[in-house]
Amino acid sequence: MKTIYSEQHRLRDAKTELYGGQLVKPFERPSRADMVIKAVRQSNLGEIKEPTSYPLDPVLAVHDADFVSFLETAWDEWQQVGYAGEAMATVWPARRMQCRAPRFIEGKIGYYAMAAETTITEGTWPAALASKDVALTGAQGLLAGERGMFSLCRPPGHHAARDMFGGYCFLNNAAIGTQYLRDNGAERVAILDVDFHHGNGTQDIFYERDDVLFCSLHGDPEDAFPHFLGYADETGLGAGMGYNRNYPMPPGTGFSRWGESLSNALEHIDEFAPQYLVVSLGVDTFENDPISFFKLTTPDYLTMGKMIGALNIPTLFVLEGGYDIDEVGINAVNVLTGYES
Repeated sequence: MKTIYSEQHRLRDAKTELYGGQLVKPFERPSRADMVIKAVRQSNLGEIKEPTSYPLDPVLAVHDADFVSFLETAWDEWQQVGYAGEAMATVWPARRMQCRAPRFIEGKIGYYAMAAETTITEGTWPAALASKDVALTGAQGLLAGERGMFSLCRPPGHHAARDMFGGYCFLNNAAIGTQYLRDNGAERVAILDVDFHHGNGTQDIFYERDDVLFCSLHGDPEDAFPHFLGYADETGLGAGMGYNRNYPMPPGTGFSRWGESLSNALEHIDEFAPQYLVVSLGVDTFENDPISFFKLTTPDYLTMGKMIGALNIPTLFVLEGGYDIDEVGINAVNVLTGYES
């Protein structure tokens, strides 16, 4: 399996994250990708390639143009005002307020943010652009005939909606790759999100469509971020009715129950018969992950990969979460190794 990786991810190196009422060192940090690429090299998984550079067209196919423009200029606008810290949302259009984008950056960032934990920094935009290139290069690999591709994306993407960022995500890499596959001949593409957190951004983008099946296994939003999306009764809208499937699970969930949800999702994917499968590969379901509450173990990721591989569908794996720095690499590579076994 080829891995697509860019050193440009290091440009995203935020120093602060709002967590538990304190500004702490971000859980989503450059060392995550360092550990994953190290594990890829040690595993002899296959060739490691740099991404091809793509224009913004594939981004604009899934994201709002004004939102993309905001991401491109937000840091400069923040700096021009004279703010000393990293750009962070502090106000939102809450219930019964006007939902329109203000001119001033304080209001603008709140309009486009879904949460306050994720700051925007000097290198955020170029890192996000490189990350979408990693995803698109992986998608192009599938179109060229590869059975499996691993896009080692950082920053991650599945929380980025059509016009919102947050949850460490700015551009939705999995959605961009999925739409690229559709635009280049695939009639149907399925997305399987195995990250601990619900892929709210991906759901938002494809919720009214029947050409993309979205299945997400995640912590119950009653208990877990992003809290306000990811319930089992969210099944799609209009043409998309029945093409969105959520599998929320409670604290302490181990692989026995989690695997049952995966089996059910894979059955629906098999029935959908997509030409390609995109996996939002988060390994923050790990038992020692610092910001999650599932109890999967390292060997479980091999089993997960084997179950996905049994579908025999060309698959693009797109890296999402996983915040146990010491184990994120081996757990991610175990999924890929299981897929290929």
